[in-house]
Amino acid sequence: MMKLLTFYKNDVQALGVKTKAGVIDVAAALELFPEAGVATDMMDLIEGGDEAVRRLQQFIQSLDEKGAGFVKQEEDIKWGPAVTRPSKIICVGLNYKKHADETKASYPEIPILFNKFANALTGHLSEIAVPRTTERLDHEVELGIVIGKTGKHIEEKNALNYVFGYCTTNDLSARDIQKRTSQRMTGKTNDGFAPVGPYLVTKDEIENPNALQLTTTVNGEVRQNSNTSDMIFSCEELISYISNYMTLKPGDLIMTGTPEGVILGKPIEERVYLQPGDQVTVEVEKLGALTNTFIEDKA
Repeated sequence: MMKLLTFYKNDVQALGVKTKAGVIDVAAALELFPEAGVATDMMDLIEGGDEAVRRLQQFIQSLDEKGAGFVKQEEDIKWGPAVTRPSKIICVGLNYKKHADETKASYPEIPILFNKFANALTGHLSEIAVPRTTERLDHEVELGIVIGKTGKHIEEKNALNYVFGYCTTNDLSARDIQKRTSQRMTGKTNDGFAPVGPYLVTKDEIENPNALQLTTTVNGEVRQNSNTSDMIFSCEELISYISNYMTLKPGDLIMTGTPEGVILGKPIEERVYLQPGDQVTVEVEKLGALTNTFIEDKA
């Protein structure tokens, strides 16, 4: 039962654990209190499975955190993406009934899948450039599922056993680019278009991923406010379906779709898309609030 995170230490991604005292820098703690078999990298931890999590949890519980040099405060760290090197980022389109309703789309009979790439990953409090190629940048709060075990043709009844944990994500979407062709890629996987975090929460903290509240605020105004119970395809259905077509591996990230309240769902005359200077916060119940500020594209 842990809230894990990634932060930058001398420009290198490092593993942290959120506790009441602050953020434990796992590698720094191990220098003072060596303990064999404790992972210091997020992907190594995920790939190590339940045993790696147990070892890390025992190590964290053994530490005296008061005044310790390996404890950092969240306001002092530079956040990285909670999931650092997924072999696959699989996204789901039109997976909420009310979102399909607002965009006047019929409910899909099977999951609509597309992908993002590693260039899209970014973390909490990072700045994201509004691409010069779009005038219609939209927000999409989503529940992220992080796979913890290798699986193919996974049965729905066993699907959650393959989960490592869950995270808050934002499926940023350039709507004008997205709609130019039948393929969504160029509107979905620009640099920074997959913020993930602030935490990766181990699955034992989430009793039912299909009953979590999701919200989005833009400059403090609530735009999305819904629940994963409105999903057309549940977490179990998505994991099972995807695994029929590709082997799921530890660290793979599934972004499960967004609820109603996106900019695209508003009447045309009311659509005000994201601009440089905007601040967007997406939050999933029990997983934390993920904030990003948008800036001008100067690349």
